[in-house]
Amino acid sequence: MDFELSDEQQAFADTARQFAQAELAPHAARWDAEGHFPRDAIAKAGELGFCGLYAPENAGGLALPRLDATMVFEEMAAVDPSTTAFITIHNMATWMLGTWAQDAVREEWGPQLASGAKLASYCLTEPGAGSDAAALVTRAERCIEGDGDSYRISGSKAFISGAGSTDMLVLMARTGAVGSGAAGISAFAVPADLPGITYGKKEEKMGWNSQPTRVIHFDNVLVPAQNLLGSEGEGFKIAMKGLDGGRINIACCSVGAAQGALAQAQAHLHARRQFGKSLASFQALQFKLADMATELVAARQMVRLAASKLDAGARDASTYCAMAKRFATDAGFMVCNEALQLHGGYGYIREYPLERLMRDARVHQILEGTNEIMRVIIARRMLEADAPDVIR
Repeated sequence: MDFELSDEQQAFADTARQFAQAELAPHAARWDAEGHFPRDAIAKAGELGFCGLYAPENAGGLALPRLDATMVFEEMAAVDPSTTAFITIHNMATWMLGTWAQDAVREEWGPQLASGAKLASYCLTEPGAGSDAAALVTRAERCIEGDGDSYRISGSKAFISGAGSTDMLVLMARTGAVGSGAAGISAFAVPADLPGITYGKKEEKMGWNSQPTRVIHFDNVLVPAQNLLGSEGEGFKIAMKGLDGGRINIACCSVGAAQGALAQAQAHLHARRQFGKSLASFQALQFKLADMATELVAARQMVRLAASKLDAGARDASTYCAMAKRFATDAGFMVCNEALQLHGGYGYIREYPLERLMRDARVHQILEGTNEIMRVIIARRMLEADAPDVIR
């Protein structure tokens, strides 16, 4: 097993690091304070291919392995986890549209999304269906009338990243009978400005302030039948395939945030003096730094293992994605919190990036499936008859 990066992977990581330092680092604190959604910076990321990293080539994407994409996301998240997290969500939605859309929709929307000229949101969660995604009630009824062959969509989605500022909504809605569970869910590519779509107030959040979060209401929204992704009833499967990659993406953002926090802590221990000595000379703080570094490296390797499993199409890839998401988001938040502690009072003020990194990293333990749900996924797999194979 080769743990070294290839020349191509290193080049992508270096480019992402340079982009983050030039386009994200100078503005991230202001975007957080002002709640500004940096479409211009995201478009510049798109010019480098970072908005369609693993989208298929026939949709304008780079079709990179998920492993390569983790390196790009990690480098950007070390500077700005909030903006990077939105870019990962956009990548997921772009991949889903590029993979399952009909040709006409893919040709119209794929290149625009992959280039960052247009942006996408992922719409699964509902006010009454968070962790229990199969219980969603947003309804899509097939109708052939004066408006042509369409689906009429009604319902609401909650906690939607980018809502009100994006151009395409990758939406899960129920086409099957009430009570049909996961089997009755279908996926749609819904232009965000269609009549009948309204957006709630911008949520005031603890972190992730450079991306808006809103409720979206759908009131008899007519969506052309050709905007169905895959086949009717395939939506839940599509959503879960998206979330496998989404969990890796969010885990990457936690690893990146932790890397940024660790670098800040290292610099601070050398620069700060107490009791006539550099903080770096205190063994208790050295041990804390050593534990932070160890947890970070373990999280990174687990994320890359899960990405490799997903790239290989391994049967247990979903389990490893859940493991990586659970471990990396917990470890990443811990490292950010410990880095803030090492800064003392300085870590608590906004002049330093630690408090922003920690606030942004906290939500990673909740979204793309809470870490409690990740434990459910892992435990169910471990209790199956062939479970020993999962840990080999």
